[in-house]
Amino acid sequence: MTLNDNFLWGGAISANQVEGAWNIGGKGMSVADVATFKPHVDVKDYKAHNAITTEKILEAKNEEDAKWYPKRRGIDFYHQYKEDIKLFSEMGFKTLRISIAWTRLFPTGEEEQANASGIDYYKNIFKELKKYNIEPIVTLSHYEMPLALSEKYNGWVDRKLVDLFVRYAEVCFKEFGEYVTYWLTFNEIDSVGRHPFITAGIVEDKCIGYSLDEAIYQSLHHQYVAAAIATNLCHKIIPGSKMGCMLTKLTTYPNTCNPEDVFLSLKSNLNNYVHADIQVLGEYSPLYKKQLENKGINIKMMPEDERLIKENTADYLAFSYYMSRTESSDASLEQTSGNTIMGVKNPYLPSTEWGWEIDPLGLKISLIELQDRYNVPLIIVENGMGAKDELTKDGKVHDDYRIDYLREHIRAIIEAAEEGVDVFGYTSWAPIDSISVSTSQMSKRYGYIYVDQDDLGEGSYKRIKKDSYYWYKKVIESNGEILD
Repeated sequence: MTLNDNFLWGGAISANQVEGAWNIGGKGMSVADVATFKPHVDVKDYKAHNAITTEKILEAKNEEDAKWYPKRRGIDFYHQYKEDIKLFSEMGFKTLRISIAWTRLFPTGEEEQANASGIDYYKNIFKELKKYNIEPIVTLSHYEMPLALSEKYNGWVDRKLVDLFVRYAEVCFKEFGEYVTYWLTFNEIDSVGRHPFITAGIVEDKCIGYSLDEAIYQSLHHQYVAAAIATNLCHKIIPGSKMGCMLTKLTTYPNTCNPEDVFLSLKSNLNNYVHADIQVLGEYSPLYKKQLENKGINIKMMPEDERLIKENTADYLAFSYYMSRTESSDASLEQTSGNTIMGVKNPYLPSTEWGWEIDPLGLKISLIELQDRYNVPLIIVENGMGAKDELTKDGKVHDDYRIDYLREHIRAIIEAAEEGVDVFGYTSWAPIDSISVSTSQMSKRYGYIYVDQDDLGEGSYKRIKKDSYYWYKKVIESNGEILD
């Protein structure tokens, strides 16, 4: 075996998809609280699922019912976290990746003092994890920024958010630093370009005097700067702490050996790397600067920004990997969906019910590419398969398809480690069923643990172990030696 004995096996969840209790304990509204379930919209139409306007926000604020706003109810992790953490412990988890809901600490993002109830809630979670020797990996911003900052500043377009985020991060480091060593700044920071509102609070009809593209690139820059400052603070406040950055790994292949297809795939991969280049290597590359210039994008920077980014790079690179995608110059070819992105159908790969192509070798390729490019420790913090699980009459879930998916991806991690990749952990998405980020569905399930809730929130919310629960327990016990 090539995985270290202290390899971090576990799972990953986010506050906005599991906690619920959206208006309890002084919590303010987040961007996730206005996301609606749209049963009549094609699951591949991410643009329609994630579309938001000022009018839609006002409509959501005037609606108290959570029926059509599933992220408001989550799976009630807020009240049931002790039971859920105990279930993770019984599986043998070494780590749990979670996020902190910014609005539990700062309801509007602009309060002078943090909400004591929110601080106590997360301290209790960390104490519960410590009780079971589960190492937390904490994401500071995971698609749950304060809605008030979107309304007032159009989100991260405004430089003001850098200071507000840094203040929030500093409170987290001071209050939770005794429990948390591993931190992440922004979940899938590159996703600002795919869903600007969810990631950065950008509402297109508020882009007055500037384009949506300008808003996206300016917001990205502000997040890079905020991440650099937060990294510096984290190291100062918490001795021995590790701050990582996170990338959506969208490994792209050319559809054929046609040089046009190869060129398109090259551009896609380079555009994916850009965000890690800035946070791990510490600079905007000449190619990226020229790309912005050619697009007519002029990013407003403060004199110290590039120095801050250069001097405060990430300690490790975390990434999500669910599928690969394919590029082609032939616009007539069939398209298929992926992680909030489309690509050409790859005839060599099977797909999930949601059209996401299953490519374990792509994970091995991704790990080797990232190790070669950045030479920093790597961790896969999201990987999993969404499926419509069926609960049998005897109260069981037989999810062999999920076991097959996970087995081959874990095998790919081991093979990559054998080739010299420095990978220190794997947190699959998600260890327990949760609300889908892209379509706000409950029926798109990922977990080892079934939650008895339907798309409209009906059900007992009872937790039920699936077959994959017992399988993953053996994987962890054997440190990856037993996969079959």
